[in-house]
Amino acid sequence: MRVLIVGAGEVGSNIAARLAPVHDVVVVDVDPEVVDRLTYSLDVLAIEGDGSSLGTLREAGIADTTMLIACTDDDETNLVTCGTAATVSDTFTIARVRKAKFLETWKNFRGAFGVDVMLATNILTAESIVRVIGLPAALDVDLFAEGIVQTAEFAVTERSPVANQTVAEADQWEALTFAALVRDGAVTIPSGETVIEAGDRVIVIGGPASVEAFAESAAPDDTSKDVDDIVIVGGSKLGYQTAALLVERGFRPQLIEQDATRARELAEKLPKASVLEQDGADVEFLRDENVDQADVVITALESDEKNFFVALLAKNIGANRAIAIVENGSYTEFFEQAGVDVAINPREETSEEIIRQMQEREVENLSIIEERQAGVLEVEVGEESVLTSRPIREAVADLPSGVVVGAIARSDELVVPRGDTVIAPDDHVVLFVEADVIDEVTAIV
Repeated sequence: MRVLIVGAGEVGSNIAARLAPVHDVVVVDVDPEVVDRLTYSLDVLAIEGDGSSLGTLREAGIADTTMLIACTDDDETNLVTCGTAATVSDTFTIARVRKAKFLETWKNFRGAFGVDVMLATNILTAESIVRVIGLPAALDVDLFAEGIVQTAEFAVTERSPVANQTVAEADQWEALTFAALVRDGAVTIPSGETVIEAGDRVIVIGGPASVEAFAESAAPDDTSKDVDDIVIVGGSKLGYQTAALLVERGFRPQLIEQDATRARELAEKLPKASVLEQDGADVEFLRDENVDQADVVITALESDEKNFFVALLAKNIGANRAIAIVENGSYTEFFEQAGVDVAINPREETSEEIIRQMQEREVENLSIIEERQAGVLEVEVGEESVLTSRPIREAVADLPSGVVVGAIARSDELVVPRGDTVIAPDDHVVLFVEADVIDEVTAIV
């Protein structure tokens, strides 16, 4: 497949790195230094130019391009790029936007702006935050098979009951599969004898009830009570989107915004939330408003530094969990190592969703794990799949190493995969797959 990526920032570069090994990738960016860097670091054709220009698109080979991904940091540039491409080609177009008004227009008039798929960064990020809130102690959560299957990642601490246990000892739930361990940044598939160590991250796949039960075992301190008291510091567009989604899910979040005009605007838009006009970094105010007793504090301020500081401040005065937005993806690991429970990068959320769209013809759903080291795939198997009509213990012999059958959804019910389980046509199978064999696996299952 020939893929044209316009915009080589964090989103575009991540996508190019993921697609370059298996697709013909062309990247366009206005920054000559970025173009030079990509030319030498990735197997792509990098072109300096304005992707919204018809001349640049023609130079990049738009007529022979299967898919165009417009992912600059400017909404209007992305829309004009897709619209221009649509006038001269049949290329499938994906546009990244931040402004909700563009998504609203596109939803009402599919195909508007010449865009086939529109992805709103703030909404994707807000959805990720809400998923994590819904499963206390989880670092990341994804749903598969319309919610029948859940995958989640948990940090193991010295106080975790599963620390120093083998996987076999820790595996006490029937509808749960230990898919992987992340240790020192590296993803491995464990055996039953693998010892889970403090500092590891455990990735599990299973039914929501079993995943929740494992969460209570992995981090009982974080799951001892239901999440009810949620505080959002920062009335940014992302802060607003998160609050609105939480209200939609039945929560009544508290939103702190320092700017008086913005605070009044948010109060009008969110009558079911409590909006306070105040500095979210004011310790005395935070204690007066019982933020020290909050179940979750989300920082959505205008800079990574402020998000980091306020998240740690909230933790320091007693808040149970802190989730921080981090725009610079290189800070994500540092945030979490320094004490922030979960750091969420909007650009990474967008990159993952675009990759999902790329894989749509082969898989139903895809979640990227630990900086593209692995993925969790949902596949609807057909008659020709190597998994079909055979016991799993036989079928896996035809799969490359680095694959774990995590769960099976059949007629809206969860089937626990065991060696003698026979996968039937039309089953939805959730697989953990190491990155270097994802394309090989999707071709045969």
